[in-house]
Amino acid sequence: MTQDISEGVVRIKKEFSEKYQGNAHLHEAIPLETSDILPISENDLNNLHDFAKSNPIYENSFEMSICDVRCLVYEGDINNYWLDSIKHDTSYAPFYPTWILSAHSLATQAKSIGVENAVDIGSGDGRIAYCCQAVGIKSHGIEIDENLVELQKSIANKTGISFDAILADATQFDYTSLELSRPGFFIGGLPEVGEILAKSIIERVSMIKNLKESSTFVLTGTNAKRKTSRNFSKWGWGTLIDSFGLNVISTITLPTRWTVDQPIDTPYVFTSYREN
Repeated sequence: MTQDISEGVVRIKKEFSEKYQGNAHLHEAIPLETSDILPISENDLNNLHDFAKSNPIYENSFEMSICDVRCLVYEGDINNYWLDSIKHDTSYAPFYPTWILSAHSLATQAKSIGVENAVDIGSGDGRIAYCCQAVGIKSHGIEIDENLVELQKSIANKTGISFDAILADATQFDYTSLELSRPGFFIGGLPEVGEILAKSIIERVSMIKNLKESSTFVLTGTNAKRKTSRNFSKWGWGTLIDSFGLNVISTITLPTRWTVDQPIDTPYVFTSYREN
């Protein structure tokens, strides 16, 4: 089912990128109805629309038919939050949100492999934590920027889907304080840009015996081919995956804000110390 959903999201994105004529800084589409192309339940779709309608980064919306499915297109701007997100000395990646549909697909995949708690590292406006909570995974968002944390809390209050929005430096946070069970750590940042953050989080979690044995680490990969001397295998995470002895459980490919106008989408790599 997760694969069906992720493939449907990519199809929606492909046609949307061809049909969209606007110039909004941020733009994405969410179906108004379930369909064979995107078999997301009506309840889940309503939750995704609630998130967008409760999020002030979206300033406008209108209907569009995409792949013969009625969709609502949301347009907005993240410039102010982006500027806030890069002002911190220990910020490893600026605020670049995934599509809301992509966040839902990641949450669905996490649930399908048995993740019971989600920890979104660099959670931005909280969309991954929100979607995980909405599908039944107890969720925490860790964000270093206070304005983004307040945004997360506002969205949670307006939608009634309450996840734990934490203002903290994820590289210094005490993860034992969350009482996690089979956690999934969603680590933002593409390879090279996000490697310092990913390495720091995995090292920190690996020092906690019960977490090391039960954790899943979700890495944001790339299909881009680069000429480099480093190990750029495994969607750009080859060096890190090999150095920690992680196993790749699964990958799903999804649209992100930075791939909306590109044919190559973003692979998300689910890894752990255990073999699935």
